[in-house]
Amino acid sequence: MTTFRRRVAEWRPRFIKPETLWFLQWSSKTPGLDPAQEAAMAFPHLQQPSFLLASLKADSINKPFAQRCQDLVKVIEDFPAKELHAIFPWLVESIFGSLDGVLAGWNLRCLQGRVSPVEYSIAMEFLDPGGPMMKLVYKLQAEDYKFDFPVSYLPGPVKASIQECVLPDSPLYHNKVQLPPAGGFGLHLALNPFEYYMFFFALSLITQKPPPGALHVRTSDCAYFILVDRYLAWFLPTEGSVLPPLSSSPGGPSPSPAPRTPAVPFASYGLHHTSLLKRHISHQTSVNADPASHEIWRSETLLQVFVEMWLHHYSLEMYQKMQSPHAKESFMPTEEHVLVVRLLLKHLHAFANSLRPEQASPSAHSHAASPLEEFKRAAVPRFVQQKLYLFLQHCFGHWPLDASFRAVLEMWLSYLQPWRYAPEKQAPSSDCQARSVSERWAPFVQENLLVYTKLFLGFLSRALRTDLVSPKNALMVFRVAKVFAQPNLAEMIQRGEQLFLEPELVIPHRQHRLFTVPTFTGSFLSSWPPAITDASFKVKSHVYSLEGQDCKYTPMFGPEIRALVLRLAQLITQAKQTAKSISDQYGESTAARPFLSWLGFYPADTNGSYPGNDLDEMGQDSVRKTDEYLEKALEYLCQVFRLSEAQLAQLTLALGTTQDENGKKQLPDCIVGEDGLILTPLGRYQIINGLRRFDIEYQGDSELQPIRSYEIASLVRVLFRLSSAINGRFAGQMVALCSRADFLGSFCRYHLLEPGLSDRRLLSPVGRGRAASLARGPRLSLRFLGSYRTLLALLLAFFVASLFCIGPLLCALLLVLGYVLYAVAMTLLTEQGKLHQL
Repeated sequence: MTTFRRRVAEWRPRFIKPETLWFLQWSSKTPGLDPAQEAAMAFPHLQQPSFLLASLKADSINKPFAQRCQDLVKVIEDFPAKELHAIFPWLVESIFGSLDGVLAGWNLRCLQGRVSPVEYSIAMEFLDPGGPMMKLVYKLQAEDYKFDFPVSYLPGPVKASIQECVLPDSPLYHNKVQLPPAGGFGLHLALNPFEYYMFFFALSLITQKPPPGALHVRTSDCAYFILVDRYLAWFLPTEGSVLPPLSSSPGGPSPSPAPRTPAVPFASYGLHHTSLLKRHISHQTSVNADPASHEIWRSETLLQVFVEMWLHHYSLEMYQKMQSPHAKESFMPTEEHVLVVRLLLKHLHAFANSLRPEQASPSAHSHAASPLEEFKRAAVPRFVQQKLYLFLQHCFGHWPLDASFRAVLEMWLSYLQPWRYAPEKQAPSSDCQARSVSERWAPFVQENLLVYTKLFLGFLSRALRTDLVSPKNALMVFRVAKVFAQPNLAEMIQRGEQLFLEPELVIPHRQHRLFTVPTFTGSFLSSWPPAITDASFKVKSHVYSLEGQDCKYTPMFGPEIRALVLRLAQLITQAKQTAKSISDQYGESTAARPFLSWLGFYPADTNGSYPGNDLDEMGQDSVRKTDEYLEKALEYLCQVFRLSEAQLAQLTLALGTTQDENGKKQLPDCIVGEDGLILTPLGRYQIINGLRRFDIEYQGDSELQPIRSYEIASLVRVLFRLSSAINGRFAGQMVALCSRADFLGSFCRYHLLEPGLSDRRLLSPVGRGRAASLARGPRLSLRFLGSYRTLLALLLAFFVASLFCIGPLLCALLLVLGYVLYAVAMTLLTEQGKLHQL
């Protein structure tokens, strides 16, 4: 101990201010450790090497996975805790991977039962809450061993707080911070086996990356996701009590001892509480009063570890800095991370709502309540609310504007609807109307007001910047609108806003309530008779604790957000019309192209137009879904914000999207100028958003068009040179032939003259000026022979002819004869048409 204190004195002048010395003096002493254990922790490099560990490391390289797990089960059963504690850190790291991400471990995030059924089954059985690994944890827990965990791998705000010698709010870190040992580097935490295991398990979601070239794995099918679900169901049960740990001794199950830590108060939301377990045990009068009192610490630890490792990546100070547009992006969660957090939130709602009605009432808060019941009431507001809000705020502000945001959206909507996970589910109504949100959820809505209102504003800002023609984006708007349109929800949100915005009553004795120490055995607001005042205080405390005393709150039903909703409604109307326009255009272009056009017997598209929207690739069914989603979303938004039909009609007229008599879209809005049509600002807006467009055609030299994807580039160039040489050599003869008035002249004009520019629709007045100068004489064009379609058609014709024993020469003569007959017929029809025009 003298050496340990000397190191504290040497370390203090360089890093620690005098006023923070209490932090090290308090945290450097780990209660419950004898001198031998303390020396082992201070000098880990002096410990004797473990031959068991060396043997297991060798087996991990030489033996298959199934055999290694069987050997581990035998080792856990047969060896004492004194031997097992040496292999525990290595075993945890070999399963979940190293904290720096170099070692992948068992790669639980990519392990699936459908792909690797044997390995999956063995791993799930070994890591099950009642499996061999947990038996090892409880075996070591009974001996009160401690294991070092580096502070440098903790989430950013926690790491920064500890390094600045400021105690984090969560009790998870209390009495655990240790100075670096002699020759060691950095601060570390002294964790008990259960904490150490859960730290690695939770952090592996963040530190471990999928191996390069790994196939996309559905998160809900992977072993890690299913293990999270099993741990939540085991340690946060919705029915009954927490199951006691299974003992490996023949004597049967024995409860795992709670960590030996003094009852040190901790801060949460600026209010000081004591640990649920510690406070309960301190008031316990009978040892046999409730068996769950011995095991509730595991439930509390599991929840704190999951929340700290998965959500606590943003502090309030960091969140305020991130509001600046110049702030650099910090930790960014993955889609898999978000899906696991959503699983946690859904289970927490089910866990908190599993209280019976008589237990959930405020009058039930008494010393007679079990610690598990108290934990259910406090789990969400005490551990989750603040960190989840900051996590969601960062995701809403920094997630890419693509369809992957759906994962964040569903996580948010799951938290907003705790009634979906309540046991008392209403029977579905016969009229298929949406079920009304019960008034019993009004306190939850009020105490989470910002999660409803400010995050809705964040979603609006995202929706206004996305392409709502995309079915996936349209679905997200529909989902949010549907949730907020649930009967009575909008009214409860509006009442919550009124409670926050009501003027503060001047009550002299009310000010001290901000510093009142609440207890979970009774509501610290229950002594104040006016219910409306207490509700107002709760809402204001919630908002100010998350946004600060000087926050500027924007009401969800105020004029600013209402204007944004009207803008979104306008975009929805535009997106519906755009989807319909694309659908009509796609249908027309498909109907206008017969099968023979692909074989080369139909004029090629010289305009170079192509469908440029994803809807064409996804088909008409996606257009129908997009229209349905947007239609229902618009209907729900009208219900929530009470938009009238007149307002929607005014929005439609403002877009200028009326149709002409034939039901076709008009040209973009233009005015007639000296040089022709000039786009107005509305016309530019219509073109940019795809509402209207000009029919653009190629009106240049058809021989000089860019080489298309269906043409052979080298062959097109060779044919162009050949046809240019022929045209130059026989130009005079071609002109003479085309000038004849007999059938031969008509036949030559049909083949050697392209349609004049005067026969085309010229939308630009500049093009008319160039038409005269671009008049071209008769010429031969061989470019059609450079098309894949033409060559494939010829190859198919020769193949069919070979089936009838027709040789290549005879087949070629038949093709020439057939084309001559076709050309004669077309010449006669062309001349007949010209006579009718005269």
